[in-house]
Amino acid sequence: MSDKRLEIKKKKAAHKRAVFFDKLAKYSIYAGGIAVIIAITGILAFIVVEAYPLFSGADGNEKAVIKEGRYGLPVLTGIDEYQEIAYIITDSASVDFIRLESKTPIKKIVFKELNDRTVFSASADMSKKHVALGLDSGKVALINIDYNITFDENDNRIITPEVSLVSYFTLDSTMQSITNLEYQVDEDGNPSLGAVTRDGRFLFYSKYQEQSLFGEGEVTEYKYDLSDDVSTRIKTLAMDSECRKLMAGDEKGSVYYFDISDKANPRMEKRLIVLDNSDVKLTAIKFILGDQSLIVGTSDGKVSSWMKVNEENTETGWKWVKAHTFEQHSAAITTIAPSTRNKCFFTASSDGEIKLHYLTSEKMLLSINEYKIPVKYIEFSPKADGAIILYKDGLISNYKIDDPHPEVTLYSLFGKVWYEGYKQPEYVWQSTGGTDEFEPKFSLVPLIIGTLKGTFYAMIFAIPLSLLGALYLSTFSHPNLRNKVKPIVELLAALPSVVIGFLAGLWFAPLLERILPGVLLMLIVLPITVIIGVSIWRYFPKMRLGLKGGYEVLFLIPLVILGVMISIELSPWFESFLFGGDYRVWLFDTLNTNYDQRNSIVVGFAMGFAVIPIIFTICEDALSSVPQHLTSASLALGATKWQTSIRVVLPTASPGIFSAIMIGLGRAVGETMIVLMATGNTPILSFSPFNGFRTLSANIAVEIPEAPYHGTLYRVLFVSAVLLFLLTFLVNTVAEVVRQRLRKKYMHI
Repeated sequence: MSDKRLEIKKKKAAHKRAVFFDKLAKYSIYAGGIAVIIAITGILAFIVVEAYPLFSGADGNEKAVIKEGRYGLPVLTGIDEYQEIAYIITDSASVDFIRLESKTPIKKIVFKELNDRTVFSASADMSKKHVALGLDSGKVALINIDYNITFDENDNRIITPEVSLVSYFTLDSTMQSITNLEYQVDEDGNPSLGAVTRDGRFLFYSKYQEQSLFGEGEVTEYKYDLSDDVSTRIKTLAMDSECRKLMAGDEKGSVYYFDISDKANPRMEKRLIVLDNSDVKLTAIKFILGDQSLIVGTSDGKVSSWMKVNEENTETGWKWVKAHTFEQHSAAITTIAPSTRNKCFFTASSDGEIKLHYLTSEKMLLSINEYKIPVKYIEFSPKADGAIILYKDGLISNYKIDDPHPEVTLYSLFGKVWYEGYKQPEYVWQSTGGTDEFEPKFSLVPLIIGTLKGTFYAMIFAIPLSLLGALYLSTFSHPNLRNKVKPIVELLAALPSVVIGFLAGLWFAPLLERILPGVLLMLIVLPITVIIGVSIWRYFPKMRLGLKGGYEVLFLIPLVILGVMISIELSPWFESFLFGGDYRVWLFDTLNTNYDQRNSIVVGFAMGFAVIPIIFTICEDALSSVPQHLTSASLALGATKWQTSIRVVLPTASPGIFSAIMIGLGRAVGETMIVLMATGNTPILSFSPFNGFRTLSANIAVEIPEAPYHGTLYRVLFVSAVLLFLLTFLVNTVAEVVRQRLRKKYMHI
């Protein structure tokens, strides 16, 4: 009796342990699943947080205000790169330096040569270090303003302003005051300026100093009256930073383009009609950084940009087109101020409204409307992180601007954008360039299309081979053959992607370029050889070489190899017959398509080779798991093996097959190294199988080493990561939904 109780007690204890471990396993699985969900959610949250600042916009706040009348009537103002010291040029030709934080004067510069002269106009060049003053009696003064930065023994920054009078000369021999001025200094230090006199004449001045191996050479001055080349009085002027283009706008809406690259022979190249409404006047024009786009402001507050594009049907081979329009002001545009760092620019109107725009995205970044006073002049700080604003009544305001990502909007990421130098809006990815004027282009569309393109070609290669191979191995092959082949195929899944990409890029891509006509010929030859092999197997039993049922594939392998060899041998003849001797020339002449050695076909083969083991293994397991009684019943009713496979086995195993394809699809979408090494890695938007591409994942791998931390490129790459995350999530979700429906449909069979 005691033994029986002891046995019962042991069973109860064992049962309790089993229940305990069962619950432990259950809650461990729950905890693991929740941890995975939390980890994935955390990763997604981190990616989104890193990408979000791209769309947060710009911030601006006023740091200092200098009241009117304190230093005379200002005509021009500027600021140092640290936004500590501002200079003010007054109408009496004096230069005053003020410390902005304390609003205390530092020093006042008065040039003896300019004593008793009145400043009617002023202009600073793109560097903001060179200033031209248009004076009365037709005089012009050229001055340089700079800041000498040193540090004391305690590492405190000391900024010392420096001013020098470079030149003082008579521009207009008739002694008319200079009422409008545009001034630039080229990279060799040669100044050029356009000017308008009180009586409406349009003048051009330039000074050129020859450079030789032995130092500075002869200095030549050029002065021209260009009034005869324009039909009406010039209202506003703009000159590029290289002193090659001078634009003159009149009140009626015409802009005259003068080629001043040859200083000895400035000539009017073309007249642009930018306004077609006689009631609207042209009030301001300005070149933006890079000197390719001209910003135009009008009396009704509209702002637009114009640029040169190639046009074969015109006499000159190019034309000016209106490329962008920006948010309108409620009053006439009075000034335009371009940034020295990027494609941002300020526009200001006569009612005191100031707006900060970005050229390409047409994005309005910031609006300032503190004072209802007409704006006379705006200047960006040298680092483009601030601005100093001069109002018409003499009030001066300094703004701090935080605008880290002006070039990015949802439209610039996913829409067609008209970039400088392009004939029309396009999808372009180009993150870096060779000059400071380069504009980054962040369209993700070529990368998305590249991702889908690579996935498509990989799947179109992998799905038929893996599915048909799994079907043959599970249904038709001998068990011994299945037990040997399946582990070998599964072993291929362990092959590193970098090895596959290396072989595809350095071995297979050049080989395919040489034998592509032969590869196309295989599409004809291989089916013929297989049909011949099947016929021999069926009608000539003696030719089976003693192979048992289920080993037929071993008979076909030599025939397939023979078909490949025949196709390669016939490749030159086939290329000569069908493509006139060179298929690459034929592609370009007939289809206007270039053949890139590392193209979509190469990637499809290489990435398909990486995906095949995954799809094959899962498909084979799903097909082998079909209940035996279903296949037996089908065969017993007189169906052939092939009919049973198509009508019974495949539908029953379809949930597993679909899951296999979706898993393979997810693997192809996220593939990096194969795409990186087997394509030209060019982010072009092309659907041709003979061109390369760049995927989202490969783009992240390529660009992240060059992306400045928290810079625009850095955050755009996180946007790419979000897209990849969402794409894989969508694929997996669709796969699970379809799999569950298929499972419910066939679970009762």
